[in-house]
Amino acid sequence: MEIEHVALLARLKLSDREKELFSTQVGGIIDYIHKLNELDTSDVEPTAHVLPVRNVFREDTLRPSLPRNKVLQNSPGKDESFYTVPKIIE
Repeated sequence: MEIEHVALLARLKLSDREKELFSTQVGGIIDYIHKLNELDTSDVEPTAHVLPVRNVFREDTLRPSLPRNKVLQNSPGKDESFYTVPKIIE
């Protein structure tokens, strides 16, 4: 019954054989989850990632930017000190 409900939500048309197969597979997954719930994880520290993750970004420091005329010199289109691009929305 649950498989038919999930198939309906996913807009899947399943044959009777597929429903039986998926019911068995989902039942196995749920049994495995119940087995995992039996483990004592009270001394295990929660993690968000399996590997230690650290921020690798550089320090954000104030630096002078490129001169505007140098930035615009390779632009295919410019109007005074701005880039110009083709209109794409009507």
